[in-house]
Amino acid sequence: MDVANKIIIDELRCKGCALCTVACPQGLITMANELNKQGFLPAVISAENLERCTGCTFCALVCPDVAIEVYRGDK
Repeated sequence: MDVANKIIIDELRCKGCALCTVACPQGLITMANELNKQGFLPAVISAENLERCTGCTFCALVCPDVAIEVYRGDK
């Protein structure tokens, strides 16, 4: 059974620096249109884009707020 990669972005911890959007080689992460409770536009990944994720972890590595977790499946 193939298990897909999974990215969890903690929208409350995200301060909207957008480093992850630049780091993602697939360009799958975008910024939300609505402010989080802290007053920032957090990073988000759509369900459609999540299916295309390669699990490279670049987004999590560059996040200064440790707001991104990547779980690698066996695609």
